[in-house]
Formats: sequence, C-alpha cells, structure tokens
Amino acid sequence: MELIKPDINVNFVGMRFKAITLSVVVILLGLAALVWRGGLNLGVDFAGGTLVQVKFQETTTPEQIRGALKDLGIGRSAIQQVGAREDNEFLVRADVKSAETKSVGEAIQEHLDKVFGPGKSTIRRAEMVGPKVGKDLRQKALLAIYYSLLFIALYISGRFELKWGTSGIMAGGLLAGVYVLRLLGMPPTYLIIGALLLTVVLCWVLRLPYALAAVLALIHDVLITLGAFAITNKEFSLTVVAALLTIVGYSLNDTTIVFDRIRENLRSSKREDFKVLVNRSINQTMSRTILTSGTTLAVVLSLFVLGGTVIHDFAFALLIGVVVGTYSSIFIASPLLILYQDWAPGGQARRSRTAARA
Repeated sequence: MELIKPDINVNFVGMRFKAITLSVVVILLGLAALVWRGGLNLGVDFAGGTLVQVKFQETTTPEQIRGALKDLGIGRSAIQQVGAREDNEFLVRADVKSAETKSVGEAIQEHLDKVFGPGKSTIRRAEMVGPKVGKDLRQKALLAIYYSLLFIALYISGRFELKWGTSGIMAGGLLAGVYVLRLLGMPPTYLIIGALLLTVVLCWVLRLPYALAAVLALIHDVLITLGAFAITNKEFSLTVVAALLTIVGYSLNDTTIVFDRIRENLRSSKREDFKVLVNRSINQTMSRTILTSGTTLAVVLSLFVLGGTVIHDFAFALLIGVVVGTYSSIFIASPLLILYQDWAPGGQARRSRTAARA
C-alpha cells in the first residue's frame, strides 16, 4: 500500500537548517522551563514520600482538601486535580514517609469523612516510597536511558559501517569511563551528561557518522519530550521512563529504515551527489513512514484521550515521542550525515572526488 508515489521529490534536505534551528529553539524552551520550575515534577517513584489518589462524590476544591488534612501535617502538600473536572479526582502528594502506607491512607480517609461526610470520598490508591529508594530509582533510570543510547550506537556502527571492532573499543572505553566517574562520586545527572558528550566525541573521532547521527537524533527526541513535561508540569515517573525508552526504540526504527535506503542507494549510485541521494532516500521511504507513524499515532492518541488518568502521562510521552521521532528521522538524523560529510576531516576531499566523477 502506497499513499505517496515513489517518484515524489520533496526537498527535505533543503530545509535541514530551518529544521535544526527549530529543534534548537524547542530544546532551549524546554531547558528554560526546567530551570524556571526547578527541575521536573518528579513523582513519588523518584522524589519519595506518600501519594494518595482520592475521588469525591461532589465538586471539591484543592483548598477544601488542604484544610481537611492540615491536622495530619500535610496541609501544604501538592494537591492536583486529575482527569476531567467532573470526575472530582485529586492527587495528594506529601513528604510524609510512613512505614505503614495503609495507615496513612486510613488516616486521610478518616479526616476526609469528618469534613465531607462518610461515603463522600474514596481512596483510590496510596503509595509510599522512601528517599533512598527514590534516589536509587533516579540513578537507575538515568543509566537505563544512557545504556540504551550506547548500545544503539554500537548496533548502528556495526550494522551500517561494519566497524564492530571500532564500536567495541568505543564501548569498552565508555563503560570504563562511566565506572571511573561513578567511583569518583560524580552526581548521576552530570555523569550521564558527560558520558553522552564523550559518546558523541568518540563517534566523531572514530569516524562513525551513522552512529553519531542516530545518537544525536535520539538525544534530540528525549530532550524535547522532557521539555514538554517541564512546560506542562506533568508528573515524571517510572512509567514515563518506560515511555522514553519506547520512544528511543521507535525513533531508531524509523531512522534505521532511512539509513538502510541511503546505504542501498550509495551502492547503486556512487557518483550521485550525496545531498541529492539522501533526499531521494527520504522521499522513497515517505509512504512507509506515514503509514507506520499514522497508525501508531492513532493508537497512542486513543490511549491519551480514553485511557484514563492512570496512563495519561505515559500516553502523553508517547504522543510527543512518536511525532518528534518521525520528525527527527527525516529532518535531523539524515541531514546530520550531510553535515558530517561537510565538516568531518577529509570531507572536502571526498566532495572533490565525487564532483570529479560526476
């Protein structure tokens, strides 16, 4: 099934600088939102504390709930309405760290019954995570995202450039570097940022353009998704980390399809200008990209609209990720191969030889 004719010729490559500029602006907006809000709105999984979800039978306000719970010492807790306004459901997030989550839930239910009346409210869930557990989960989540990007770089290097030995050397050096940085006590966030920068530098030095383009495109997707969570102030939890890893895999799948077509066209059209070849490869995969992304987007949009509050943030992350991942495969990953050829050592000589053959 083809929605787009195979001989279509949209100048995607000609828009690469505008697309990269747009991506930089969006990423900077997300980073500015992160700084302004003081970081992501971490869920109980990462921040620690007690999370209680309550459903009321009648219209209620966060101020009324806060007043009802002030005797418990959580009157200043973050109280957020979830779902539709008519659902009257609220999340109460407190710094209270009780050894008995059940007792906290029962105490909250008792105070709510006193103020609103018996049967007027129902505790949907009560969760408690200690500060040490939350810190450990944050570190493991960051490492999971980093290692996924690292092994993707190894796969792309071997798959498209047949440099398994070089990619293995890079992997060994990066793993050793991360281990040393952890022994030195570097905070996990700075450790991962440093490791990602080292990955990009090694891909450049070892001349692994496909791996470099894929890793940068995936970092681009993750940063924009995190920025969307910072701007909307949605809760960042373990389910969102799972969504980020899903986004990484989905975006890589799109990127691999385009890269594979570029490689095939390079074998059959060695004298063609590289920019023209990349643009032709993107156009040849457009029908497949629209079909795959369109069907995936329809499912994710259904989850976002109809899935309820439990998976709302998960579906939101996937919704942003599918759109951004498709965009990056066309406008970020492939044009980065062109930029590498233009800027990398020896790129000018390669362009001269190509022009001479043409």
